[in-house]
Amino acid sequence: MPQFENLLPANGQWKQDVTNWLQEDVPSFDYGGFVVGSARKEATLLCKQDGILCGVPFAQEVFKQCQLDVEWLYKEGDELQPSKIDSGKLPVARVSGEARNILLAERTALNLISRSSGIATASRKTVTTARRVGYKGIIAGTRKTTPGLRLLEKYSMVVGGCDSHRYDLSSMVMLKDNHIWSLGSITKAVQSAREACGFAVKIEVECQTEEEADEAIEAGADVIMLDNFTHDSLKVCAQSLKLKWQGKKQFLLECSGGLKLDNLENYLCPEIDVYSTSSIHQGTGVIDFSLKLDH
Repeated sequence: MPQFENLLPANGQWKQDVTNWLQEDVPSFDYGGFVVGSARKEATLLCKQDGILCGVPFAQEVFKQCQLDVEWLYKEGDELQPSKIDSGKLPVARVSGEARNILLAERTALNLISRSSGIATASRKTVTTARRVGYKGIIAGTRKTTPGLRLLEKYSMVVGGCDSHRYDLSSMVMLKDNHIWSLGSITKAVQSAREACGFAVKIEVECQTEEEADEAIEAGADVIMLDNFTHDSLKVCAQSLKLKWQGKKQFLLECSGGLKLDNLENYLCPEIDVYSTSSIHQGTGVIDFSLKLDH
């Protein structure tokens, strides 16, 4: 099994983010910590909803900064099924340390692991749906992430089995309608982008019609995004482009715009290399966890 936590830099900004999130939760006096004191206690992290476990490194860092010991009973990416046990509450980890520190860590750790697991679960469901009907290409997330949580959300997509797409504006050139309107044509926009990014960075162009796609391919774009097509027109356009340019130009076709779990199957076709969607992370539900002291 891959060690997903190895994706995260050992001394990355995300650890400082954890520090800031803890500070946000107790900016002055910790009144609850005063009440419970420093007696050593143990607690259990419980999962109460079926889903994919994700966010373990982030929760682990919360516990570490709060000087707590943790024993994880499941691995990152494992499928959790509390619905199959009588209590409906599946023990996922054991946490021990001073009572005040357990309660200090509780909400921040739960918020992170719940959000992360929700995205991983939605990602896994979406990929599973695509594979079930025989699609072998890429399902990817988008850059429509929550400010301040991009690393967590992109990481969660990968744990769930989706591609994280470009991480930021420096990762790949994506020329959308506003870029093209600013320069006057797709060809000018692609030429300008190539002068800046060179050979090492891919250029993607958002296209609304087959004619725009032809211009982008001719100009040398690496990825052609067919944006907001109906599922029928998408398939016709994708087949036409692949046949027309076969042996002449190399490019990937991407489909984006309004893709969700309940309509994905209608859009899937082998000519499309990448389906990108924000539905796996934007407005996604969480997986319910709780942390309970032994008593």
